[in-house]
Amino acid sequence: MSLPEDYLKYPHRSHGMDHTLYPWSNLMDRKPVKWPDDKSVALWITVALEYFPLTPNDGPFRAPGHMVTPYPDYRTFTTRDYGNRIGVFRIMKVLQKLDLKASAPMSVEAAKRYPALLEAVQKCDWEIIGHGMDMNHIHYGGMDADVEEKQIVDCLDDLEALTGRKPQGWLSPARSESENTLALLAKHGVEYVCDWVNDDMPYPMTTEGGPLAAMPHTMELEDRQLMVTLGQNEETYEEQILAAFDLLRQEAKTTGGRILHLSLTPYVIGQPFRIHILKSVLSKLVESGDIWSATGGKILEVWKQQS
Repeated sequence: MSLPEDYLKYPHRSHGMDHTLYPWSNLMDRKPVKWPDDKSVALWITVALEYFPLTPNDGPFRAPGHMVTPYPDYRTFTTRDYGNRIGVFRIMKVLQKLDLKASAPMSVEAAKRYPALLEAVQKCDWEIIGHGMDMNHIHYGGMDADVEEKQIVDCLDDLEALTGRKPQGWLSPARSESENTLALLAKHGVEYVCDWVNDDMPYPMTTEGGPLAAMPHTMELEDRQLMVTLGQNEETYEEQILAAFDLLRQEAKTTGGRILHLSLTPYVIGQPFRIHILKSVLSKLVESGDIWSATGGKILEVWKQQS
């Protein structure tokens, strides 16, 4: 049986991408970017400050890390609570000692329910990234656009009211989007999105709501992905980060600065038997003398100046 003649005919079928969100672009052929002080690698650390309700949502799926056992799942709930009550402060101590910057994707409910945490985040001068109302408020294909827009607006407005600053960046709960998410974020003033993980550097996106930048918020070196989902040990976690840094630094010599993104989860890396490995690997990165530590917003600013 042969295919119908129009099977391979669709809008935007041409060399490059089959959509208009962003143009086809080979990383190695782009204009080189130089980081401040001629550093090869920008170190972008994000610390996930999430709130998982005890009762999961009734949507199409649950966010990774959500409740596991039948209600009430106190085991999972209190583990997440441990991260926001204890683990995150260990992370803060390590970053402060090494004078490293951080960005924090933060649920509105986490900001409201943990006022001491929010105060500490602001005292550390971490950048706060929009991360939804809580981990029940996910985005998904076919979602009502008005409902989604209200979720986004409520999140941005509440975080601005709580912190005095509107978030520049956005990480969707569970990294999930609908067909309208990007346009709605741009419409309401968000400058960069962390959901797209298909590059090592920022790249521009075009939406019906206006322009956005995609930031390389990779999950491949995320502590939860490596040590919980894949079951790797702490030493392997460190080895992989240092291997990534070494390669990115080598690439930077010929094709311009690179970004090493590390996503930290307080209830994972903030455990007393794991925090030492965070201190170890970050100390080695600092000792290399070849990193520029910055927030996502600052990295975006420097990148835009040279794009």
